[in-house]
Amino acid sequence: MSIEPSLKNRLKAARLAQGWSQEELARTSGLSRSGISAIETERLVPSAAAALALAKALACRVEDLFQLDDSEAAPTWAWQPADSPCRYWEAEIAGRRLLYPGDAVGESILAHDGYFEGTLPTPLAKEIAERTLVIACCDPAVGLLAAELAQRQIRLLVLSRSSRFALQLLQQGLVHVAGVHLSRSGEEGNAAAVKEVLGAGYRLLRLARWQEGLAVAPGQRISSIRSAVDSRLRWVGREQGSGARQCLDEILGDRKAPRHEARSHRGVAEVIRSGLADAGVCLRLVSQQAGLEFIGIREEAYDLCFASGAEQDPRLRALVEVVESVRFRKLIGELPGYSSADTGALRTVR
Repeated sequence: MSIEPSLKNRLKAARLAQGWSQEELARTSGLSRSGISAIETERLVPSAAAALALAKALACRVEDLFQLDDSEAAPTWAWQPADSPCRYWEAEIAGRRLLYPGDAVGESILAHDGYFEGTLPTPLAKEIAERTLVIACCDPAVGLLAAELAQRQIRLLVLSRSSRFALQLLQQGLVHVAGVHLSRSGEEGNAAAVKEVLGAGYRLLRLARWQEGLAVAPGQRISSIRSAVDSRLRWVGREQGSGARQCLDEILGDRKAPRHEARSHRGVAEVIRSGLADAGVCLRLVSQQAGLEFIGIREEAYDLCFASGAEQDPRLRALVEVVESVRFRKLIGELPGYSSADTGALRTVR
């Protein structure tokens, strides 16, 4: 072994994604714990034999753990911040260091990585960016996933986006994962939507099935979708490209778009609770939490989409393992309106 500072090293992130200690990795790979420590802290570069042993132990490719990196690329904005100064978060995607401005994170509160005041900040330690998984989705229960990944030392950065917007961010290489629920019917609905936007070469990980329907303000005496449509209710809509907007358009047909528009399931419930609208489409979970009446419309498959070529990334491997786990399936299946009957199923978009 020799010192080689130009080697990009992801060993620690891969080990943490497995939930292993250095001792466990040493035992599995046949290397010493002190050797593992030296490699992770970049004091030593592994020999070819050591790199192969580590890749075999972690069930990945050598290049997933080690890459030549002649220069440390400066971080760039995923998109320009709307305001300055602003908070930002940093993540690595496909070898790029990206900064996400303060308007990126939606409903969740996550400690920011830095504060932008007119000049690009100094890059963070590599392992922080390389332990951050970026997902664009509209699942109000994504906090469960974040908590489970945190136990594996993976930070989940959640961008609150509609399904089509999430797929566009994935296409642009600005997120690792996009949440999708654009299936009107049939098992292949989400796959068809992904193929339409992105083409082939992607994987779909089933997170859950959930009940989408009509949230109605208490006291409206609405008992069915037909009675809701025939009444003089004030509606709140969702943005184009969202599964909820697709559902609402099917209900209302050629009617004029609602005056108020929300950007999330919880946003729909808040507009109704505030008295600005009487009804809108959202999830049973959100409607129940808001104390609204709920009329079910359909059960939807909610999938997480990522590129097939990236599935050996330690962060994505950790994501798949968490979603497949008995513990997570139990947690998600106990939420109102969620079913975990096929949670963890993986399929390829061809």
